[in-house]
Amino acid sequence: MSGWMMLILLVALAVAVMWWLGLRGSLLQLGGAALLLGCAGYGLQGSPQVAGSPRAAHSGEPPVPLTKMRHAFFGQFTSSESWMRISEALASRGNSESAVTVLRSAVRENPGNPALWIGLGNALVDHSKGMSPASEFAYRRAAELAPGHPAPAFFMGLALARSGDREGAILLWQNVLANAPADATWRPLVEDALAVLRTPVPVSR
Repeated sequence: MSGWMMLILLVALAVAVMWWLGLRGSLLQLGGAALLLGCAGYGLQGSPQVAGSPRAAHSGEPPVPLTKMRHAFFGQFTSSESWMRISEALASRGNSESAVTVLRSAVRENPGNPALWIGLGNALVDHSKGMSPASEFAYRRAAELAPGHPAPAFFMGLALARSGDREGAILLWQNVLANAPADATWRPLVEDALAVLRTPVPVSR
């Protein structure tokens, strides 16, 4: 996936999260302006024309921020929150291996918690710079523990998209939406992500 496509995907998800959190009017405009400023900076200093190959990235690349997306599906006040916060703090400092270790300990102590298995999958994706057999196992385990819950498929789809498998992500997210209640608060996240992946990738000349 190109740098532009990955950037657009993350911006769309961020806007959907802000809407879900209740930001409206000037606050939403302010948030949008901040995102556009970041996009401009990326366009000037980054390499958006280069294909987004997560496995080829250097080990110090910061993880994709997933905290607010996670809250959209599970809320903020859960038994898994402390584990997730520790892991995300380690990952944000570039210590993805320790982030994985924390969540492996968490699922050993709480093997029936699907949110922790999803967190482990996300941490493994950050550490390996793409989908791996271990991260796929974690997402599928979460799906087994929470049949019908949208979060395992959503985050697995995001991992596939980050790994370049657009079609795999689209199929997962289409299925999530097909089974989603019309008034689900997390629905805009999936709709926006799906719309981004369906957008043709600009061809550099």
